[in-house]
Amino acid sequence: MNTPSPYGTHRVIEPLGVLPQAAWKLDARMVIAPNEILIDVQTLNIDSASFTQINNEVGHDAAAVAAKVLSIVAERGKMHNPVTGSGGMLIGRVAQLGADIADTCGLQVGDRIATLVSLSLTPLHIERIQAVHLERDQIDIEGQAVLFQTGLFAKLPHDIPETTALAILDVAGAPAQTARLVQPGQTVLVIGGGGKSGTLCVYEARKRAGPTGCVIGVSPFAKDCERMRQFGWVDHALQVDATDAVAVMNAVAAVTDGRLADVTINCVNIPHSEMGSILATREGGKIYFFSMATSFTAAALGAEGVGKDVEMLVGNGYARGHAEHALNLLRESPALRSLFEGLYA
Repeated sequence: MNTPSPYGTHRVIEPLGVLPQAAWKLDARMVIAPNEILIDVQTLNIDSASFTQINNEVGHDAAAVAAKVLSIVAERGKMHNPVTGSGGMLIGRVAQLGADIADTCGLQVGDRIATLVSLSLTPLHIERIQAVHLERDQIDIEGQAVLFQTGLFAKLPHDIPETTALAILDVAGAPAQTARLVQPGQTVLVIGGGGKSGTLCVYEARKRAGPTGCVIGVSPFAKDCERMRQFGWVDHALQVDATDAVAVMNAVAAVTDGRLADVTINCVNIPHSEMGSILATREGGKIYFFSMATSFTAAALGAEGVGKDVEMLVGNGYARGHAEHALNLLRESPALRSLFEGLYA
């Protein structure tokens, strides 16, 4: 192994000279450098875009999903979907601390943590897959992973079930960024508002926009729209296919008297939703593309092609304090907590 780097570049096998996330293959030997943390992994939370792509590819079969994940990890030394380019995150127990960081990282052997960096840059070795949970994008495994010196993590809370905390922490950046973007009185559009990140964003947008604001949720599924209406966090729940750009624009225009959205949050887990977000946002508005299914080339060239001057933000999954912020949403809302524990506990 090369000289240890705080960014993990010593783990890159190919191509040399890139950071671990961009690498095709990592060194996944579970012998840690002095600045690394070894984790006994319990559960992988696969990124929604990645899990959906794999699940669709193999015909919604749990055993086939397991085989596909095993093959990706064996080939690449990490869970980095070559189609979507995304990963996910994990929960596990600290097994060993590197000598150089043992006294400064804030962890002890035995602590239960969730990693807050992508599996697409995390060296991972899977001994065996114990269970695949198709309904919640999670896979229970026996295996180990390595966290780099600069890797973000959160200690698992005692008051929230672990699998629920894992699901929340995987998308913690979305509600935190929503809180930064949304101002009182604004019209906020959440595309994919019935999903995991979308539900958190709808709830956060309702808080921030306030009684004078307008929150619009979009989903292609009637059950998602009905749930959004039942919880009362949206003013309008629109059943529209996010990949039909003109239909999205027309539906939003109809409920805003043509004003469109001030802020659009895109949380969908399938490709080709960029133009719907752009067309449904007013001139000078903001779009936050949280989805890892986003093509930023399509977004940039698409906005140019329709002459739309909008500010588009890359879906950085990290915001300072985002983990605690997201967990606190469940603590403050019994309805939100009941929903997520029902889905992920």
